[in-house]
Amino acid sequence: MTSAPSKLYADDVSLLVVTLDTNPFFWTTFPFHFSEFLSQVLAFLNSILLLGQLNQLVVIATGCNSCGYIYDSTSNRNHASTNGTMPALYSNLLHNLEEFLARDQKLTMPHAPVTVPSSLLSGSLSMALCYIQRAFRSGPMHPQPRILCLQGSTDGPEQYVAIMNAIFSAQRSSVPVDSCYIGSNNSAFLQQASYITGGIYYRPPQMDGLFQYLSTVFATDLHSRAFLRLPKSLGVDFRASCFCHKQTIDMGYVCSVCLSIFCEHHDKCSTSLYLARLNQMLPQQTTGKERLHNVSGLITLILSCPSRELICYVS
Repeated sequence: MTSAPSKLYADDVSLLVVTLDTNPFFWTTFPFHFSEFLSQVLAFLNSILLLGQLNQLVVIATGCNSCGYIYDSTSNRNHASTNGTMPALYSNLLHNLEEFLARDQKLTMPHAPVTVPSSLLSGSLSMALCYIQRAFRSGPMHPQPRILCLQGSTDGPEQYVAIMNAIFSAQRSSVPVDSCYIGSNNSAFLQQASYITGGIYYRPPQMDGLFQYLSTVFATDLHSRAFLRLPKSLGVDFRASCFCHKQTIDMGYVCSVCLSIFCEHHDKCSTSLYLARLNQMLPQQTTGKERLHNVSGLITLILSCPSRELICYVS
């Protein structure tokens, strides 16, 4: 896959944006306690700053209803400790995390007892990309940016379009998205994000050694990865979510104009207004130009083929 043109980076400086899953509905059902998870993550974040004094670190909390910045190493208030017993990384991050959890809990909506609400991954990815774009505009020499998603909640099919937009924006900006998924099953969204952007997707087999996995797999900068043998994903789930019912499907109808995916046949595409006007001008037998395709195969084609070849395929 051809990547976007590389930018002018400072070779030995890294900008790591971490999205931290704080979904209380997930952590209450997960056997590994959130406090133990957080303690190992904090040790990993501290090691990133210790690897280089110019390294930058940003942490974004991902809740069920909102996202928020809870730590920024470039902030003036984080250059010194807020108390005499705890570093600024720990004290400020824990304080901001506690305030974020309280705000996010107030926004929690009632849900079905059997279902577990997914985290707002699309929002945290968008916030991470916005921060990185601001770093791009800071000057010609800026740190190498990358995103690390520490996720445990299941994928939310209703976020499919927003997450894919964020993934392709990261690919265009040459920002790799690393994924450390700690849930019971793999995340199709994060698998696609790491595959498309050239990042690393890894699911730790044991949570007790989480710090070891984080430090050996995700602490390496982009320059050093070319000389290391890092784990590779054996398979990527390219299944998409339909635009009508927001459900993950294997087969669906694809609009030949806007590539919207539906699980059922529709005479007119609800996404493309151009197609709706076009159907009014065409004979009756040519209306409804959606065609049934294998969704996973179509998504693979979108990722690997130029747009010209794709239009010839679906039209």
